[in-house]
Amino acid sequence: MPLFSRAIFQLVHWAARKGLRDDGENHDDPATQRKHAARRTGIRGETYAYWYLRRHGYIFVARNYTPRGIKGELDLVGYDGDTLAFVEVRTRTLREELTALPELSVTTDKQRVLIRTAQRFLAERHVNTDSCRFDVLAIDNNPGHAPEIRLHKDAFSPQL
Repeated sequence: MPLFSRAIFQLVHWAARKGLRDDGENHDDPATQRKHAARRTGIRGETYAYWYLRRHGYIFVARNYTPRGIKGELDLVGYDGDTLAFVEVRTRTLREELTALPELSVTTDKQRVLIRTAQRFLAERHVNTDSCRFDVLAIDNNPGHAPEIRLHKDAFSPQL
């Protein structure tokens, strides 16, 4: 395990010790405030996931890949050994009205979008498709506590 990745993850983990959410910014409109808070939480979650996976040996080749002309985005694309992994990161702040697991939000429609986007990525980069998989990394953000992570390797199959 690279020492640099371990050190950076420890720094990111320390910064997230009280949760990934920052409620310091104030907006006039409550809907705008919730939208910005959710976006910031998502970005922090993806950064946390990136360094978590780097610490576990992933070597990344792309972050937030968005192809031209089609809908979709790949959060993280990297090698786990010889396998190219397309990682979908789902971060959810735990509140009473949101009790479902974040990984359950990767619906069949979302899987289709991810598969189509991954196919475009493979075609553009001329990557061998022998060993690819789709992972889902779920982060439970409980304000005041360190995030809880669940990594689901090979979460779904590209044959839908």
